[in-house]
Amino acid sequence: MGTYVPNTREEQQEMLKAIGYSSIDELFSPLPKEVLLQKEVLLPKEELPNRSFHIPEGISEYEVRSKMTKISEKNIVFKSIFRGFGAYNHYIPAIVKQVTSKEEFITAYTPYQAEISQGILQSIFEYQTMICELTGMDVSNASVYDGETAAAEAVLMCVEKKRKKIIISETANPEIIETIRTYCNGLDVQIVIAPGKEGKTDCEVLKTLVDQETSCVLLQQPNYLGQIEDAEEVGKIAKGKDAKYVMSCNPISLGILKTPAEYGADIAVGEGQPLGLPLSFGGPYLGFMAATEKMMRKLPGRIVGETKDSEGRRAYVLTLQAREQHIRREKASSNICSNQALCAMTAAVYLSTMGKQGLEKAATLSMSKAHYLANRLCELEGFDLVYSGAYFNEFVTTCNGNPDHLMKQLEEHCILGGYPLAGKQAGNILWCATEMNTKEEIDELIHIIKEVAKA
Repeated sequence: MGTYVPNTREEQQEMLKAIGYSSIDELFSPLPKEVLLQKEVLLPKEELPNRSFHIPEGISEYEVRSKMTKISEKNIVFKSIFRGFGAYNHYIPAIVKQVTSKEEFITAYTPYQAEISQGILQSIFEYQTMICELTGMDVSNASVYDGETAAAEAVLMCVEKKRKKIIISETANPEIIETIRTYCNGLDVQIVIAPGKEGKTDCEVLKTLVDQETSCVLLQQPNYLGQIEDAEEVGKIAKGKDAKYVMSCNPISLGILKTPAEYGADIAVGEGQPLGLPLSFGGPYLGFMAATEKMMRKLPGRIVGETKDSEGRRAYVLTLQAREQHIRREKASSNICSNQALCAMTAAVYLSTMGKQGLEKAATLSMSKAHYLANRLCELEGFDLVYSGAYFNEFVTTCNGNPDHLMKQLEEHCILGGYPLAGKQAGNILWCATEMNTKEEIDELIHIIKEVAKA
């Protein structure tokens, strides 16, 4: 990118001088040293006199391809996956990639010019409509970066002058909690973690935490331990003090569980990866967000609306943009100004392909296979369910031995086992099953664990 920037070294120096700096190093001096690249590389220093690190010389397309191929060989494609923890291995109909691979979709960006972007605008509008149907909410945005970002954006939607306390259930995914902490760093916002009890939110303690200063309560359903929460009771506690209720949910589970709207939620968020996006090293995924009509003007990011053109024909536009940071920066509740349009369209194509019955079947099979997996694991010595409550497709067991050692042994058989938990849950394993796990795969897993135990 060094040669892509359309200005000369002299122009860069002139710009630095105009803002009172002598070098680029000095310009970035407020940043912590540990986040700055210190390594010296091949490009001669005189070509980048104002930089503390240097960009190597370019290589040919063939060399790039060879290098990327070697890197890709580090990937392991497991024949069986029994791990979830936020990213799930679901069946993706072939037509999903066939549609989304079309060039006109892949190259599309934010459709500011509605007159030439009707196709991509309609695809986003259809996605929004399906998310509303899935969650029971009134309005959805065009997606955000991921499920954790969606949760963080949602709680900030609820903060008001006299209500600056955010309550998050301890049973929410730790990455959600950490992302919210990051978002709130530097803001005058109090974050309170409501403790869990027996794998679920402790509603009795929650009652004592929610008060007139509480802006919202965030609950994950099912939670990160796989347990199905008493979401209705949590909602009543939040609403009892006029606090907003935010639910983070697994979209596949909504095929058989109640919708966030049925639980009384004001905002529904979640990770959209299960909706047709394959498991990837870091994504890209998408965060879905939907809200009640009362919260519509606080919903961050893009929203596509349907209208009519001057000739009365149906048309699509980016709507309610006055609430966005690029219009009213000083009044905006969010600085996010992009969306995952291709991933969102993938989710829309997946939902269209699966339909109501297909989604319900995927959810039912995931749940039934998880229960079969749990029953088989509990036949083994040293493996017991940690929690007795109802669960969807994930659950926690104890482990006979070292969980990390067991996972390495399973990897040698091309099986990605459960997720070894840490902290208070150290020594336990979070297992997952989806419709992709066959009875034969589960039985093979049990057989291998038995052999590892003998060894």
